[in-house]
Amino acid sequence: MPIRVIGGIAKGRKLKLVPGGGTRPIMDRVKEALFSILGERVVDANFLDLYAGTGSVGIEALSRGAAHATFVENAKLAIQTIKANLSHVGLESLAEVVRADVRDYLRAAPRACFELIYIAPPQYCGLWLETLQLLDENIEHLCLDGWAIVQIDPQERQAVDLRNLQPIDERKYGNTLLWFFERSSA
Repeated sequence: MPIRVIGGIAKGRKLKLVPGGGTRPIMDRVKEALFSILGERVVDANFLDLYAGTGSVGIEALSRGAAHATFVENAKLAIQTIKANLSHVGLESLAEVVRADVRDYLRAAPRACFELIYIAPPQYCGLWLETLQLLDENIEHLCLDGWAIVQIDPQERQAVDLRNLQPIDERKYGNTLLWFFERSSA
């Protein structure tokens, strides 16, 4: 299945897939729905793409006007793919690619806060919950008015006990659930 940038300045550019079967690229219709919901929030945003895979979501954000995107991924082939895709669409100057375990990245003190944080870990490993809880414990990664979005299979959804994040919306697209969180006002 080819993936591509679907909006913004790099619209229509095809992106490479990570060799092997270790990643699951977001479907175009889900990506279109996501960015429709995010709307103008993307423009000038600092975007964090966790478990970045191909880099498709962060690249889409850059194409649609994000000021900067940080891609965090641990797999060597995925890192190479993200860098190749950024170069292919000419957006590498607006990006930082970090090879690290996402959990270690979130435990470290943030260098900046992000307006948008996208969490799309491998399915059925419980990583989404662990990652969301780590973000909740290290909330400085998310700007005061920022959103965190979790992409999971709807079957993975379960109640979450969070202190600093609260759910604000969720949307289901076939076998993909997008769950939106913001910082609690309390």
